[in-house]
Amino acid sequence: MAKNKFLFLKVVLSFLLLSMILRFVVYALEVKSEFKVPDCESNRILQLKDPLMTGYDVIELEERMIELGVYSGPAFGVYDYRLAQAVTAFQGSKELEPNGIVGPETWNALAGEDSEDRPTNAKPRPKGKITLTIHVNSRTLTVYSDGEVYKRYPIGVGKASTPTPIGEWKIVHKSTGWGGGFGTRWLGLNIPWGIYGIHGTNKPWSIGRAESHGCIRMHNKDVEELFSWITVGTEVDIIGDISHIQVKDNLSPGRTGKDIVKFQMILREAGFNPGRADGRYGQQTIDAIKSLQRYYSLPVTGIAGPDEFILLKLK
Repeated sequence: MAKNKFLFLKVVLSFLLLSMILRFVVYALEVKSEFKVPDCESNRILQLKDPLMTGYDVIELEERMIELGVYSGPAFGVYDYRLAQAVTAFQGSKELEPNGIVGPETWNALAGEDSEDRPTNAKPRPKGKITLTIHVNSRTLTVYSDGEVYKRYPIGVGKASTPTPIGEWKIVHKSTGWGGGFGTRWLGLNIPWGIYGIHGTNKPWSIGRAESHGCIRMHNKDVEELFSWITVGTEVDIIGDISHIQVKDNLSPGRTGKDIVKFQMILREAGFNPGRADGRYGQQTIDAIKSLQRYYSLPVTGIAGPDEFILLKLK
């Protein structure tokens, strides 16, 4: 009998230990997934390789060198021999090692007169509740304190081909450790279809332009100030044009995407509150659809189909 109790206890303890290990593994995977390095910027060292290096970061290098008049282009996004020669000549003119390898020193030299050495007009932390509004068209980030404008910063936003996501987001991650193309600070957003954030940059000339891969770029000194004020959970509204986004029929719970953001905004305009336009067809959006269905005597399903689209003037 005692032997059976011992075996039973051993099995229970083994099960508990296994359960703890599994929980730890799941947690570790979730953290790794949530905080993985985003693809909106690149920390690559650019140089001649076989095969040739290609990508968005090469295009940015070419565009900046064309702008400075040290490369004749065009910008193909391929780090070939001709581009390497131009980089080498540029490095020599800036008293850098003329090796054709583009790392932090070369990016800093490319900044030229657009360097970080500029007044920041530093201010103390706002005393009220902080919210942020980003206007894509005017390339500005505005800090609000209890609903009142507190400070405004210039920013860089996404190109037309890689736009900054419009919607109503929250800060879900803060980091000081990525450096390189991400500058000195990172503020991650809860955008469900990709990894986007507000961050510094080693390309300060891009501030005020539509140059990024979708993220919001700031001067490093500006993002350092903002970083010190912001907490996880801070609301960030990104405002811009969504007229080109198409909303498809039969939206159902669990869906995410840009079309859900637009659909949530249209629901709100119609008087049915889906909560924040965060691109997630969650419970608040379900409740808003059900309210619409009850109001118009439709079957209360929480699913947006053809009838709901007609009522919302989406068809």
